[in-house]
This record gives sequence, C-alpha cells and structure tokens, in this order.
Amino acid sequence: MSDAALHHSAAPEAAMEPKTLVEGAYRRLRRNIVEGVHPPGEKLRVEHLKEQYDVGAGTLREALQLLVTDALVVAQGQRGFRVAPISLKDFEDITRTRVLIETEALRQSIALGDDDWEGRVLAAFHRLSRAEERLDDEASAREDWEERNRVFHEVLISACPSRWIQHFQQILYRQSERYRRLSLFRNPIPRDVHAEHQLLCDATVARDSEAACKVLTEHILRTLDAVRHMPTEFLNAAENGPKVRPA
Repeated sequence: MSDAALHHSAAPEAAMEPKTLVEGAYRRLRRNIVEGVHPPGEKLRVEHLKEQYDVGAGTLREALQLLVTDALVVAQGQRGFRVAPISLKDFEDITRTRVLIETEALRQSIALGDDDWEGRVLAAFHRLSRAEERLDDEASAREDWEERNRVFHEVLISACPSRWIQHFQQILYRQSERYRRLSLFRNPIPRDVHAEHQLLCDATVARDSEAACKVLTEHILRTLDAVRHMPTEFLNAAENGPKVRPA
C-alpha cells in the first residue's frame, strides 16, 4: 500500500489537505469513481483525464496506480486503465469479509475502550444523526452524511489495538461504498437506517458485545439485501459499464 493511500485511509478527507499533486488527483478520481461519475467498466484515458483534473500525465498515471492498489481501477497492460467492474458476487464477498473483520474489531473495542472512546462514539453518532435530519433539505447533505457515516463506523472500532484490522476494515468499507450508493437513496427495501445506528450505538456504549455485534452484522447485511433487491437491469448496467463513447 502506498504512502498516499495509507495517509488517505488514516483520517477523514475533509480534515486534511492533500500533500502532493498525486494525492490530490487520487482523492478526486477516487471520489468520482465511488460516486459513479466514472462508472464501472469505463476506460480512463490519460489524455482526456489530465485536462479534466488539471494535472500532468505522469501525475495522473501515479494516481491511477494508487487506485489499482485500492482495487477500484484495473490496469490493462499497454491498453491503459479501466474502472473496476462491480457484481453482486463481488459485493457478497466484500460483505462477508467485512462482517468478520468489523465485528471482531468492535468486540475488541468494547472490551478495551475507555471513557474517552465511549464519548467519541456518542459524539460521532450525534453528528451522524444531525446529518440524517438534513438529508431531505440540502443538496450537499448526502455527502455530509456519507462522511459522518464512515467516521461513525471507524470510531466504533477505534479502540481495537490492531492497526491491521482497522486498516482492512477501512478498505472493505471503501469498497462497499459503490454498492451502498446504488441502493441507499433508492430505497429498494423498507429501511430505517437511523434506527439501525441507534441500536448499534446503544448496544456499544452499554458494553454488550454480543448484542452490538449482532446489530452490526444485521446492519451490514441489510445493505447487501438492499442491493439484491435492486432492479436487475440497473445492476446489470452497472456491471457492464457504459456503452462505447466517442474518443
């Protein structure tokens, strides 16, 4: 894992400025891939993207290589780069692995977390709840909610002493973003995400590791269930990528 990618995963994006042009291009590209601006399967042409992102070809290639490490971009030898495809099978694998890692991290956090950790959990939940209240009122609220949701999940496991468990949780969370965004705001199944977060927070601060891990597992699997209920043609379109575009 590169220094830029490790740095990216260690703190919220909004809390720090990129230190290099490569890191800045990496962040912007990554966000646009996760948000679907560059859909699965799209060919990423350096000669076009360098103008869009206002960086040189060398900088852009380094940023794309970081995204290959993140498994969001696929290198095609001498043929350049494409946005990594998505599939239901891939998301099932991501989800199962995330449940294993994140529940173990939460179990360790509950066992080892002190009062300061508990306070951070409550504060992160409060900020997330405030963002949820604005989802229907502000155009920018969705991005704010996404960031606060990520922070809430990271704070829950922040007392886990294993930096590798935390690092892999961050990778899996990021990988799940593209799939979650397909479903969360389209409501393919009835769901009260705030209530799910409330139960998770309550069980965690009550130091009930069994209940907290059960709620977390159901919370993560609920997103998989939502993606499974997306219209077949919608997921197929995402899997197959865009039609051929003009050069």
